[in-house]
Amino acid sequence: MKAIKEKHSLAMRWCHWVNFPILTIMIWSGMLIYWANDEYSFTLFGHTFFRFFPEWFYRYLKIPYRLSEGMAFHFLFMWFFTLNGILYILYTIISGDWRELVPKKNSFKEAWLVLLHDLHIRKMAPPQKKYNAAQRIAYTAIIFMGIGSVVTGLAIYKPVQFYYLTWLSGGYHFARILHFALTLGYVFFFVIHIVQVFLAGWNNFRSVISGFEVVNETPEPAIQTNNDEHSK
Repeated sequence: MKAIKEKHSLAMRWCHWVNFPILTIMIWSGMLIYWANDEYSFTLFGHTFFRFFPEWFYRYLKIPYRLSEGMAFHFLFMWFFTLNGILYILYTIISGDWRELVPKKNSFKEAWLVLLHDLHIRKMAPPQKKYNAAQRIAYTAIIFMGIGSVVTGLAIYKPVQFYYLTWLSGGYHFARILHFALTLGYVFFFVIHIVQVFLAGWNNFRSVISGFEVVNETPEPAIQTNNDEHSK
């Protein structure tokens, strides 16, 4: 028997779908800033063995140096990114949904079992409620990554005015490295998240849009009365 069950609230869906285009613009504009000053490489004894984006990458994609454009978009949308993140955190705390997001004591062990199940190595997946163990870890980690991006971003944006954030981030140059590493983490999360959406199927994707999912429920057997009770 199929039934409609509520899964995601309106506030949760709003923050999710608003954050997707904002974070996409943040990554794109951030790469415009980085491409204008591509300094990360592995150099030893004056010889560069590895550059994160080699020269052929720029020539092939015809990437221009658009530093001012990248900074304009990045510094504008970072406020929307921060505001949306604050609203999301406040909602999870006030509504109590954080209980379904924060990893439990055995989540790391169960996350490994979830991975084996997704790779079709293990037949049975661990029991779950709204989110499985791997999702709990990933969704909690993305919150801390967002906080880290805001802190390191402000440390880079205004290193003098926010000198305490720059110090907390390990200095200006280390803050840049952390900020760049977090960006790579978002890209990695995006790829895994989209793959998981396809694997989960249409019903799961529909629940993120409408807030409801269709589930199969076993109807409870009817209570049979005794013949004596019927005769009465």
